Amino acid sequence: MQDKGVKIRTNALNLYYGSFHALGDITMDIYDRTITAIIGPSGCGKSTLLRVFNRMNDLIPGVKVEGSIFIDDFSVYDSLTDVVTLRKKVGMVFQRPNVFPKSIYDNIAIGPRQHGVKRAHVLDEIVERSLKQVALWNDVKDKLKNPGLGLTAGEQQRLCIARAIAIEPEVILFDESCSALDPESTMKIEELMLDLVKKYTIIIVTHNMEQALRVSGMSAFLMIGEDRVGKLVEYSPTREMFMRPKDKRTEDYITGRFG
Repeated sequence: MQDKGVKIRTNALNLYYGSFHALGDITMDIYDRTITAIIGPSGCGKSTLLRVFNRMNDLIPGVKVEGSIFIDDFSVYDSLTDVVTLRKKVGMVFQRPNVFPKSIYDNIAIGPRQHGVKRAHVLDEIVERSLKQVALWNDVKDKLKNPGLGLTAGEQQRLCIARAIAIEPEVILFDESCSALDPESTMKIEELMLDLVKKYTIIIVTHNMEQALRVSGMSAFLMIGEDRVGKLVEYSPTREMFMRPKDKRTEDYITGRFG
């Protein structure tokens, strides 16, 4: 990954839910226009780590974050950081499709409208471009007024991705975004990720080791330590980690001995 610039830097990141220490001393560089997979057993803090990048954890009472995260030269947890601006920069796709009870068109246009885009022809262009990027345009271009909830689960997830990229983020977070989908829909989302990474930095949380190997360039393996805190055990190019893990715990997890 030496040919890729660093997009996100975390340094000595610690996160607490009240008195519970969830993440401990996470330091890593995430590369620009690379798919980075966060893997590890349930409860080790994978989704918590993912959500620090757009401060979704702020929605949980009692959260405290120590250390630093920078996206380029933008400090995520600076006291002056505007969270709305941050979430325009860092889009997110959740585990299950969270389609709004609106038309296909309005599901995508809602973000640009919130960020000040009012002209109809500009919104039309954004909707068309976003749907084309997720390979949905040909299927829905004559049904834009139909409810987004009328689409299949796989189509709904692609609609959610279209909604995320409509505001032109720099980073897209995927929180186990294929776990509720059938194999065919999963394959389409993975193909989409491999296309989107040409333009965006992508971070995924996945329990699926085959998926991590298929799509990611880098992998971060998290595990709960003896102190019951989620920690980064190993971070390296995915194929290197899977073929030559540096830590026995990583090898045990990847080979299915636990987790």
